[in-house]
Amino acid sequence: MDTLQTPIEYLKGIGPNRANLLKQELNIFTFQDLLHFFPKRYIDRSTFYKIKDLPKNTSEIQIKGKIIDLKMIPQKRGKRLVATFTDEENNMELVWFRGHQWIKESLKLNVVYVIFGRLNWYGNRPNMPHPEMETLENFEKGFSKNLQAIYPSTEKLLSKGISQRVIIKMMGELLRSFKNSFVETLPDDLRSKYRLIDKNTALKNIHFPENQDILTAAQNRLKYEELFFIQLQLLMKNLQRKQKIKGFVFEKVGHHFNNFFKNHLPFELTGAQKRVVREIRKDIGNGQQMNRLLQGDVGSGKTIVSLMLMLIAADNGFQSCLMAPTEILAKQHFIAINSFIGDLDITIGMLTGSSKKTERTKLATQLESGELDILIGTHAVIEEKVQFKNLGLAVVDEQHRFGVAQRAKLWRKNSTPPHVLVMTATPIPRTLAMSVYGDLDISVIDELPPGRKKVKTIHRFDSNRLKVFKFIADEIQKGRQIYMVYPLIKESEKMDYKDLMDGYKSIVRAFPPPKYQVSIVHGQMPSKDKDYEMERYVKKQTQIMVATTVIEVGVNVPNASVMVIESAERFGLSQLHQLRGRVGRGNDQSYCILMSSHKLSTEAKTRLETMTATTDGFKIAEVDLKLRGPGDLMGTQQSGVLQLKIADIIKDNQWLKAARSDATALLLEDPQLEAQKNTPLRQTLAKMKVYQNIWNYIS
Repeated sequence: MDTLQTPIEYLKGIGPNRANLLKQELNIFTFQDLLHFFPKRYIDRSTFYKIKDLPKNTSEIQIKGKIIDLKMIPQKRGKRLVATFTDEENNMELVWFRGHQWIKESLKLNVVYVIFGRLNWYGNRPNMPHPEMETLENFEKGFSKNLQAIYPSTEKLLSKGISQRVIIKMMGELLRSFKNSFVETLPDDLRSKYRLIDKNTALKNIHFPENQDILTAAQNRLKYEELFFIQLQLLMKNLQRKQKIKGFVFEKVGHHFNNFFKNHLPFELTGAQKRVVREIRKDIGNGQQMNRLLQGDVGSGKTIVSLMLMLIAADNGFQSCLMAPTEILAKQHFIAINSFIGDLDITIGMLTGSSKKTERTKLATQLESGELDILIGTHAVIEEKVQFKNLGLAVVDEQHRFGVAQRAKLWRKNSTPPHVLVMTATPIPRTLAMSVYGDLDISVIDELPPGRKKVKTIHRFDSNRLKVFKFIADEIQKGRQIYMVYPLIKESEKMDYKDLMDGYKSIVRAFPPPKYQVSIVHGQMPSKDKDYEMERYVKKQTQIMVATTVIEVGVNVPNASVMVIESAERFGLSQLHQLRGRVGRGNDQSYCILMSSHKLSTEAKTRLETMTATTDGFKIAEVDLKLRGPGDLMGTQQSGVLQLKIADIIKDNQWLKAARSDATALLLEDPQLEAQKNTPLRQTLAKMKVYQNIWNYIS
């Protein structure tokens, strides 16, 4: 057994009880887990304060002195342990609110201690709750007198006596037991390329840095290594899929595609759309299964690209399906694709959760006979009862709303899996795409069709509401339609925000019938009622649509020119950007008005300022990534690969790009890592359980 895989309870000074706590609280199960439990920050332990010179704030400080008195003081709940601490000139109090007995027994009077912790002030009297304490003698023997690591911890660990000092002691014991015998994981040429220090020096100095320079070198080495192995694994996974999973060959571009391109294409394709079609055509003609992510901002023309690919599938005798996350979006795709196709000899069907039994039976017959060329629907298309004659292309829209298991069901529709095109209108920053979707090939439509006017975005406070209503009335007078979006459906007891029903009543008061007609749509309405209200709005029978974020995706009303977002401070950037994308779809100048209260957090201000400054979805996504972090941005389904130990894909963007580039070049040169110089990589990958199946395949 590799000694780094030794269970943590076998490290000297830990034992079963502490081991259980480390497992529960910090996910530390083995020596390796502890070794890669990296500090969150470092503190300077070279400076000692005198009590008389303590700063009048709550900073962390260090003092040398003795305990001259210990007493237990009753309080409302339980009691506290108080020590009088002196530096021979002045006194201060040290306070413990828990763990009294153990602490009292371990402290000695009149012994010189080094104490470290955060100051508290009561009037002019300083004290320090739950200080880190070490005898001066032990402090002098420690690994480093300058920079001390501070590790992530929990309330429970502290209450059970596992302090920072205890964690540092464990780490010291672990490093001593290995005596610089950690195996090098990176080839010499990569290390010399970036002047990276060796593995042993890096691990010692990440936990016990000798100085700031060597700490920086240790951090750089370990960040690059972490990002490099993630990229290497993702790229190998992609390579394995391409080598192992054969795909249908779409050899020809025939009648359906050419007829559509010459006679039915409603507008000139942008350069970006043409580039993406070329990239995908190459994929579907090389005999390997395509697995490609298509990113494109709201209105960039992803649907037309996916339709052109479905027509190529039809030209080669294959069926296609398009799966959308909601019924509204599925219907929108169905209507849009039907209008694009016109009188082309292509059969299209739609299947959703509310499709009637007779429709389902008819669709099933058409699918199995091959009569149906394209099926559009919700997750209903992946039900086992839905069988295709020969599914060749599966398009998944807004894929982050589908689980991995759901997408996998599409693969199993044939013995040979179909080509998969995953589309998203949520721009994903390049750094995030490289890490989360690193095993997919990525295409980006990064320009909007010509002639599209940019939506003007304005921020207004609630106190300007009457002026906003006047502007809305003027737009309606010009024949335009309005969206009013609210974040809540029922009044919130905790937050003082406008709720949908109050909003609806106030809109109807400001825009009374019969002169004005107002629709309302929210997630708790029955589907048929939602559809009825949406239909009225699409047919211009109502001028104002009051809604929740139900209309975030999938509603295409070119005549709607104003999007008013109430309590805009409550929405995330991605949502705001998606909502704004509902307007600006016609030839008229469109507007997005962000309404908010005057009380705004710093983050909310940044979000609203970003929205008024740019309509570029990728720039917005970069700001969103910085504000929310990768885990929140991707949601739990996608964020597993981003549980990084030391690297940060935002701050360490340059290391991520370098790691991706190096891993790509290395696999091009040596796809099976057979070269002598790549032995460290082979050995390291062999120990990585997550991608063991990939390793088995390539070796």
